[in-house]
Amino acid sequence: GFDPLRLAKSKEDLWRYREMEIKHSRLAMVAAVGWPLAEVVNRAICDYFDNPTLLQDGGHVPSVVNDGLNKISPTFWGFCLGMSAAVDLYENAKAE
Repeated sequence: GFDPLRLAKSKEDLWRYREMEIKHSRLAMVAAVGWPLAEVVNRAICDYFDNPTLLQDGGHVPSVVNDGLNKISPTFWGFCLGMSAAVDLYENAKAE
């Protein structure tokens, strides 16, 4: 396998690092598509469900850069963290 820095001490470690890299790469790809897509479809979805939009001035997604994260409910962040942990635990249990 490819381990130029020789971080893996065994084949099992190398396999685990490979799986983690693939998982994080896929998450990054979803985020790269989801960020601009959220700016495009957010207003239509909010209008359809008759909810207020959380987009910032100029139609931008709330972020650290535009100080918009304070508008997002802590419950949402807890849900995201919980779902991420659940997926990770499921993958670990399935691998054993």
